[in-house]
Amino acid sequence: MKYTFDIVGVSPAWQFFSQQQQTINQPNRGGVEYLSTHRCTLDSLLETVEPLPMKLGWNTEQVIDTVVQFWLNNAESIHYWKTRLIDAGNENILVARLAEITSLQAEFEFLLGK
Repeated sequence: MKYTFDIVGVSPAWQFFSQQQQTINQPNRGGVEYLSTHRCTLDSLLETVEPLPMKLGWNTEQVIDTVVQFWLNNAESIHYWKTRLIDAGNENILVARLAEITSLQAEFEFLLGK
């Protein structure tokens, strides 16, 4: 399997929690997880990612490598989101997406009605 990781935004914590609660009740399209953290650091992102491979049956080494490679190859994007998170204040969190590529493609096709 191949995985993808990306930072998708900054959100009020309550709004992210509410969105996560709504997705629990939806039919599982699986393979796409949205994560949150109060800090924009590699360590904090890895902490949020670590339980997922076991839960989803993913390859732990590949998942962690995907996050680390994102961190190493996207310094400008990371700086941007770190600044946005600081500007947003303490009640906000950084939101990231970790997905198995095929599942993410299926989710996008679903959203586009294909």
